[in-house]
Amino acid sequence: MNAVTFRTRIGEYRGELTKSAFADAFWLSLPVSSVINMLGCEIYFEVPAEIDAKGERTTVLNKRDIAFWPEASALCLFFGPTPLSGEDGRPISPYPVIKIGELVGEIDSLAEVGDRTKITVETAF
Repeated sequence: MNAVTFRTRIGEYRGELTKSAFADAFWLSLPVSSVINMLGCEIYFEVPAEIDAKGERTTVLNKRDIAFWPEASALCLFFGPTPLSGEDGRPISPYPVIKIGELVGEIDSLAEVGDRTKITVETAF
């Protein structure tokens, strides 16, 4: 697994990327900075990924999933229910995404990060 750190205005969050050509290429392109968009308990942000992302696309995710949204070239962090979630609270993405990793450690404070704030993704060891 390739470890990453997401740095926000309120703290750092750790993620582990799965072994795939896309995840490896993304990890090697770090660090990247972007501006956060929030949709319920989902953070998504554009990343400079000119890599062809392959993998099964899904809209049904789990809390802690890290995914890539190819059409928007955006990384997505799921940390709770989204506006499309059902009674079970599982995150639902409005667009098909490819799961590429998982958040580890404390993530509940991600709800406080805030829309349109800066995020930086860096390699972690």
